[in-house]
Amino acid sequence: MNMLASYQPQWVREDFVDFILEKVNPMWTWKKAKAQVVSITAVASDFYQIRLLPNHHFKAPHFKAGQSVLVTVPIQGVMHQRSYSVMQIDANGVIQLGVKVQGRVSRAFSQLAVGDIIEISQPQGGFYLEPKADGIVLIASGSGITAIYALLQQAIKQQLSHITVMYFTRDDAFHDQLQEMIQQHSHIRYLHINTLQQSQHLTLSLLKEHIEDLERKQTYICGASGMMQAAKDIFNQLNAIDRLHMEFFQPLVDDSQEAQPITFLRSQQEFEARTNLLESAEQAGLRPSHGCRMGICNTCTCTKVSGSTKNILTGEIDHGNNTQIKLCVSQAISPVVINL
Repeated sequence: MNMLASYQPQWVREDFVDFILEKVNPMWTWKKAKAQVVSITAVASDFYQIRLLPNHHFKAPHFKAGQSVLVTVPIQGVMHQRSYSVMQIDANGVIQLGVKVQGRVSRAFSQLAVGDIIEISQPQGGFYLEPKADGIVLIASGSGITAIYALLQQAIKQQLSHITVMYFTRDDAFHDQLQEMIQQHSHIRYLHINTLQQSQHLTLSLLKEHIEDLERKQTYICGASGMMQAAKDIFNQLNAIDRLHMEFFQPLVDDSQEAQPITFLRSQQEFEARTNLLESAEQAGLRPSHGCRMGICNTCTCTKVSGSTKNILTGEIDHGNNTQIKLCVSQAISPVVINL
């Protein structure tokens, strides 16, 4: 028997090829999108504009304003991932992100040096303008301004009329850039609310005061959980919830829920969960696959075999068996069995 004829080589592993390519050029990979830090600029005391130049694997033409990228950052030898809204991609392909320091990952990201190279995902998420949107309202608070900034640029490109921008902020990050952009377009109304200078929350009366025919406009909102909940209540009251588009960066856990027993079926692990299922599993010493932690990237999607969960972004209750859930935005409201 001819041994050479019967030999079937194994496929070359992608991680091995990447290891070799990176020795030649750190930006070279087989398939992965990587990016080099071009600049890091402080726009407020804890808010940074970070510009990244991606390699050729990044599919910039597929990007829709309002989407995000998943950034992988090393912290003490361990890779951590977080999702950040893309503010814009310039003519040279440079990606601009706005990063507010709110935890270990954002702090480590903001402390990278120019020239450092990190892994990024492809554009992801469904927070973008409706194709035929005309009159629109854009509302942001805190770091939510990054996604709203991108939507505003897109609205201008699409030559949409009747644009209202409402920005609740403590640090005025990107406020000057917004003003400069808006001053060139007289049809845009800009309401800037510095909450350190005036105590103002999102209310129906505030919206009615500044926006005509609110119920008929498409409203896009991104910000802190309190404002997002207020928006849901307002648009439910208006019977216009179908015109409200929300992007969460801070899932809201229902603290009134009792801890529930969780079973990971295949790994034969049991633990109790009071917060979202991903965090609860990690607190129990487990390491489920995950990415953005905000319900965007789908990395932590798994099958719920039985039990009831609440989506902490939408409030939707899932009582079904063998349904798909995302661990990072799911909270158990009964004993739950998961196929992990």
